[in-house]
Amino acid sequence: MTEWKARGRTIVDPGCAPPRIMGIVNVTPDSFSDGGRTSAEAAVQHARELIAEGADILDLGGESTRPGSLPVTLDEELHRLVPVVERLADEEGPPLSIDTSKAEVARRLLALGAVVVNDVTALRGDPDMAGVVAEAGAGVVLMHMQGDPRTMQDDPRYDDVIGEVLAFLEERIAWSEARGIPRANIAVDPGIGFGKSFEHNLDLLRNLGRFASLGCAVVVGTSRKGFLGRITGRAVRERAVASAVSSLAACAAGAAVARVHDVAAMADAIRVWGAVRGWSACDERAGG
Repeated sequence: MTEWKARGRTIVDPGCAPPRIMGIVNVTPDSFSDGGRTSAEAAVQHARELIAEGADILDLGGESTRPGSLPVTLDEELHRLVPVVERLADEEGPPLSIDTSKAEVARRLLALGAVVVNDVTALRGDPDMAGVVAEAGAGVVLMHMQGDPRTMQDDPRYDDVIGEVLAFLEERIAWSEARGIPRANIAVDPGIGFGKSFEHNLDLLRNLGRFASLGCAVVVGTSRKGFLGRITGRAVRERAVASAVSSLAACAAGAAVARVHDVAAMADAIRVWGAVRGWSACDERAGG
């Protein structure tokens, strides 16, 4: 497992075997599985529930990136996220990640206490984002996405999905390092469900171990996604078991962070797998 740091805090410790759980907090009306949580109070309460369930890091988003979604304005994204980050940053809790591709959103929320930027565009969406991340010493998640949320699932095609995603992430790591972001601060995400077909998603999960060759912590987000519905026949909110199993498979193959909606189910999966396969418990949460 590769170390991942953010603003001097250790998010992933290679000496701590269990993967870390990134709990999803969407402050949006239209996210694909849990939209409608638009008040700061509701988002903060949900975040506290995820912490109690075992989240090691919280990923806060104010703009949906579900298939077919449209971008929101800078002002609207800040309106949704600023009061939530202000509240959570004042509490003793896990590190905060901001799911955004807007540099000004990242700058404002890093100043309030967030430590990671989770960018679905891999720093391509805003020319100022790399500088904001580098100046703050923040951690960053570079994710692969073919197309954009509006069109990414229309007809995704690859000649070699594993090779192409690997090459893309390798290029983005080098590009980010050249702009002052240390490799130790970089995590990568193959982008399950982001411009990928059913078979592409399964191929990525089957070959996840190859992404360790990039020398960065690997983040994987399968939670409640459509390919799980195709396998199980279950509705979005009924995919907690499928999400935990697919996330656990990713972690067993080398992922360091599982990004999930259902934190309690994922925490139980990690405990059971750890007892069977020897993952030892960590004494402290990420950032300790």
